[in-house]
Amino acid sequence: MSSPTIEQLKQLAPVAVLSESRLKELAGLCFIETVSKDLDPLRMNILQAGGQSLYLLKGDLGLRFVDGSKKIMRGGTEAASHPINDGRLKLVDTIAITDVDILRIDADLLDIMLTWDQLSGYEPPPQQVQAAAGAHKRPVTEWMRETATFSADKLQSGVFSRLPSANIEEMFKRMEALPVKAGQVIITQGAEGDYYYLIEQGQAIVSRVDSASQKSVQLAELHAGDAFGEEALVSDNKRNATITMKTDGSLLRLKKDDFVELLKSPIVRRVDLAVAGEKIKQGAQLLDVRFKSEYAYQHPESAISAPLHELRSIAPQLEKGREYIVYCQTGRRSSAAAFILAQFGLTAYVLSIGQKPV
Repeated sequence: MSSPTIEQLKQLAPVAVLSESRLKELAGLCFIETVSKDLDPLRMNILQAGGQSLYLLKGDLGLRFVDGSKKIMRGGTEAASHPINDGRLKLVDTIAITDVDILRIDADLLDIMLTWDQLSGYEPPPQQVQAAAGAHKRPVTEWMRETATFSADKLQSGVFSRLPSANIEEMFKRMEALPVKAGQVIITQGAEGDYYYLIEQGQAIVSRVDSASQKSVQLAELHAGDAFGEEALVSDNKRNATITMKTDGSLLRLKKDDFVELLKSPIVRRVDLAVAGEKIKQGAQLLDVRFKSEYAYQHPESAISAPLHELRSIAPQLEKGREYIVYCQTGRRSSAAAFILAQFGLTAYVLSIGQKPV
C-alpha cells in the first residue's frame, strides 16, 4: 500500500476542488491498494466499502449492477475520475480484469473536508476585509483553511464535528486574532472568564497554584490546534488555571456570549435520570467529575472518578465508541466536562441539575 500524490488527487472528482492544504492533508490519510486480477476490490478490505469512496487509478475493472447491467471502467479515463461506488447505480460486485490500483478514501472524512472548504470558498466582501484590517481580524476564509489548527481529525471527531455548519461560519466571523509573545499571561487563575481561545501558532503552559503549598504547578503544555478557556465559560465559574505563552505565536479568541451561543448550546446536552439509567444499562459509563475527596465520601457504585481538573489527561484513556454520563452537584463542572470530552471526540451527556445518580 502507498499514499497518493497531490497530482493524482487533483484528477479526481470532487476531490480536486479541495484547497491545496487540504489535498496535502488528505494524501496522508488515504491509501492506494493493488488488487490482483480476478479479485473483487470491494471485498479486499475488512472495512466496508460503503464507508469509503473508491477510485480506480490504474487497470481495467468490471462492474455489475443490481439492474443486471455491466460495464468496464479503465483507470485514467473520465469515468474513473469519479468514485466506483458513487451510488448512481447500486453495485452488486466488481472484478479486476487486470491488476488494478484502487484509491480508498474514508467517505465521511472526505465529506467533512468538502463541507469545510465550501464554507471557506467564497470571497469576502471588500467592507469585511477592510473592517478586519482595523480590528485584528482576518477574512473567515483564511482561518478555515488553516489545517494545522483545524486538522481533519479535529473536524471529524472533535468539537467542530458537533456543530451545525451555520454555527461554524458564524463563529469564524466573530473570532479575532491575537498576536502573543513568549511569557505573556493569557489567562490568570481566579479571574473571570471572558474568552475562549484557540492556539493558531505557538505553545502555551497550563499551571495552577496549589492551595496547600501556594506553589505553582505545571499541569500541561498546549500546542497549535489546542483550545483553552472553555471551562470557566461553560460552568460560569472563575478561571481555575493560569495559561502562559511558552513561545511567540498567535491565538484566535471568541467572546463569552458568542461562545455560549455558538459552541456550548449545540454541544452540552442534558439527560434526566431515567434516560441516563437507560443509557447506562446499554453500556454508558458514569463519570464523577467532582474532586476525589467528594467522590471518596459518597458516589454511585457504577461511577468512576474523573475530576474536572484532571480530565484532559484522563480523556485519551476513555473509549471512543462509548457514551458517558457526567455529573456533579450543580451541573456546572459536569457541563465543562462534557465540552472537554467533546474536544477529544467523545460523546458525553450532562445529568440534569438537581438529579443524583444512584
